[in-house]
Amino acid sequence: MNQIFDGARIILCLSFLVYASWSDYKTREVSNKVWVILGPLALALTAFQFLIYSPQNLQLLISYVLSFAVTSGLAIAVFYAGGFGGADAKALMCISIALPVYPNYLLSQPVGFVSPLFPITIFTNSVLLGALSVFYALFRNLLWTIRNKGGIFKGLETESLGRKLLALVSGYKVKVSNLEKGHMYPLEDVEVKEDGEKKRKLLVFPNDEEREIILSRILENIKEENLEDEIWTTPGLPLLIFITLGLIISLAYGDIVWILLSSLLR
Repeated sequence: MNQIFDGARIILCLSFLVYASWSDYKTREVSNKVWVILGPLALALTAFQFLIYSPQNLQLLISYVLSFAVTSGLAIAVFYAGGFGGADAKALMCISIALPVYPNYLLSQPVGFVSPLFPITIFTNSVLLGALSVFYALFRNLLWTIRNKGGIFKGLETESLGRKLLALVSGYKVKVSNLEKGHMYPLEDVEVKEDGEKKRKLLVFPNDEEREIILSRILENIKEENLEDEIWTTPGLPLLIFITLGLIISLAYGDIVWILLSSLLR
């Protein structure tokens, strides 16, 4: 029966995450109803399995509580730091309720390492998968530089090397008209000084809340200065897809970061 409960918790989690991933991909938004339903169902399954089959296992109970507490703290911290959205944080918290530890009753221990706090392994795998988008950005920027024979930071020459490197790995240049297609966010802005002078600057983090205001400043500056209408942008990644894939990889292989590090150190 423990195997059935483990399987039910995995299926429940994956079912909701697949739907949430699809919604994230299509609209970059996920209804709170997803988490309002998933959370209680996950808690009911996890609590019922524990109370029926392991009520005396204090160590397991501590692991469950610690897993939820650490994962929730991490998710909230990353959310407020701007690392990902509210839906991503809620997804991790729900996962920590549904699968606080690796489901050993159903699955044999994976080849790689798995954190005692299983959601942390899912988180690190998700981050690694999301980081692969860096190579796509670098490839696009390389093609742009070759096609236009340099000048990728034209008008932004005074920006620091650090900001330029962040732009290269997190974004690329597109026409302003393309910002309305897909889910793109300006990675630059126009600063208006006290004397009325305008200066373009790169943004460290895209500002979703002021997206339209920033875009209007950019458009106005392009018209006034007769500039090319290509600006630095960054895509809004559907992180829930990476979280879902991170869960699947964690169940099958364990912590990919640990596997890669251990391979390098051999």
